Amino acid sequence: MLTLVAFKALVIWIVILVLAVANGVLRESVLVPRLGTPVALVLSGILLSAFIIGVAYFSLPWLHISRPLVLCAVGAGWLVLTLVFEFSFGLWQGKSLSELLKSYTFKDGNIWPVVLATTFFAPYIAAWLRGWV
Repeated sequence: MLTLVAFKALVIWIVILVLAVANGVLRESVLVPRLGTPVALVLSGILLSAFIIGVAYFSLPWLHISRPLVLCAVGAGWLVLTLVFEFSFGLWQGKSLSELLKSYTFKDGNIWPVVLATTFFAPYIAAWLRGWV
């Protein structure tokens, strides 16, 4: 049962990853040129957070979990996968660690830490919205 939940959670995280990449493309190609970086970063962060909660909400019946501890474990897994991807991809692109850590400072409208918190709490929030917890 646990491995099935972990597999399903991984599949859902891949959907979130695809949405995050699409969100980044939208931010860089549309929002930044029209609104400037600070506003684009805030809007992009809010949009991605909404996507993550939406994906969690609609995928929760497929995951078939409602225990708070398991919901938090799934959120923690999504958070770890996101951080591993973020740092691995950034380092692969040749970015320095200090450059990658700038995203965690709330500087110039960057709300990436809020997106990460949303990622962690999304399964629980989705269960709460469904009235399951």
